[in-house]
Amino acid sequence: MAELLYQGKTKEMWTTDDPEVLRAVYKDDATALDGLKHDVFQNKGELDAEISSLVFEYLMKHGVKTHFIKRLSKNEQLVKKVKMIDLEVVTRNIAAGSFCKRYGLKEEGKKLDTPVEELFMKSDALHDPLMNESDAIAFHLLTHEEHEQIWEISRQVNQLLTKLFADAGMLLVDFKVEFGTLPNGEVVLADEFSPDNCRLWDVETKDHMDKDVYRRQIGNLIDVYERVLARLKDALAKED
Repeated sequence: MAELLYQGKTKEMWTTDDPEVLRAVYKDDATALDGLKHDVFQNKGELDAEISSLVFEYLMKHGVKTHFIKRLSKNEQLVKKVKMIDLEVVTRNIAAGSFCKRYGLKEEGKKLDTPVEELFMKSDALHDPLMNESDAIAFHLLTHEEHEQIWEISRQVNQLLTKLFADAGMLLVDFKVEFGTLPNGEVVLADEFSPDNCRLWDVETKDHMDKDVYRRQIGNLIDVYERVLARLKDALAKED
């Protein structure tokens, strides 16, 4: 019988008949402000699961190693079981959100001369504090070698997805990814990649096409996610 291993804000992780494979179930929940803001939107889980599956398939096609195996149903995926690294790994291409607030930038939208790379400890109670490599190593969250590997993969992800989303008429402003280690110690991209964990802006209008429409109450989340999915499918179809 399947066992619930993990209940997150937007996903559940279940065991399968294979001890090295888990079933990820995407929920219809949307959260913000460290979980203080919470709502449920019909079909959100399906949209997140499909967008994330398409992105992971694209990344794997281009050589990025991930925990993803396949999409199982509308809101489910099969993934390799990994030991998660308790860090949020953030890449910023354009100044937006908390980055602007931290550095006193009055307006969002400044293109950064080089991508900014940041680590955050995963802790709602502490509001996900910013960390550097030595912090993370001191807290035994990862090793120096794992730190090198996560940034090597993140840079590859940024390069690939910046182009993919540009082809889909969107700017990849910033994104958060997470990593895990396989039983053999190999570091792989894990969790998900959807508008929940990245910022996407329309290339021409700079309209938000991500969870900020919910976080800031500036649009309809489901409509926006549907447009992201449609554009992503078109861009992938043209590449094939």
